[in-house]
Amino acid sequence: MRVLLVEDDESIAEPLAEGLSRYGLAVDRVATGGDALAGPFGDIVLLDLGLPDMDGIDVCRRIRQVSHVPIIMLTARGEEADRVVGLEMGADDYLAKPFSMRELIARIRAVTRRTRAGAPHAALPVPAVPQTGHARLPGAGAAGPAPLRPEALVVDRRTRQAWVGDALLALTPKEFDLLALLAEDPGAVYSRQQILDQVWDPHFHGPTKTLDVHVAALRRKLGDPAWIHTVRGVGFRLFVPASRG
Repeated sequence: MRVLLVEDDESIAEPLAEGLSRYGLAVDRVATGGDALAGPFGDIVLLDLGLPDMDGIDVCRRIRQVSHVPIIMLTARGEEADRVVGLEMGADDYLAKPFSMRELIARIRAVTRRTRAGAPHAALPVPAVPQTGHARLPGAGAAGPAPLRPEALVVDRRTRQAWVGDALLALTPKEFDLLALLAEDPGAVYSRQQILDQVWDPHFHGPTKTLDVHVAALRRKLGDPAWIHTVRGVGFRLFVPASRG
């Protein structure tokens, strides 16, 4: 596995690269956001947020625009807002300094395992909305929520792409993983802990607000918040209205 290490502090970068090498990882080191964006990104990016030429969160956002490479942020920033913004910009994990090499390697393995896992199925079509007619949410009257669009949702784990009708969705890796999980069993309720365990990591200790941020972003990109229902006190489910007879 090849790692792109983006860290400007030599006293941190050198022992980090040496430790990664001891675990059999090939390390390419750069010290600026500009050099990181020049690529190649390798198999995973370890990204410091405090770079001399630009903010690491902006680097993360720009990498995510052109690549699905896994990104782990390494930073001394401990505020929840920074973590949430970083994850929303497309980072797959967040590790606050100081950290041990064993923890970093565990995070790398967990992130790459999730991103490489992919379902054994080439595509997972989700008949979330009938192909004909409009479906209103249960109990919605004339003044209730707008009807869902009569278009199919398709999640392709092989290519890590999703469409609503003919529209390709621009999803971050975490948004795709979240949608793919909900789409595995449309209508089934997934608890918040189940989602965090499967989409993030059983040992994820980030902000609990992270899941809500990703659900909100996913609803926005799907084009209708009714696609994903919140089950109060439990979690979320992909909405599947019954077909009209």
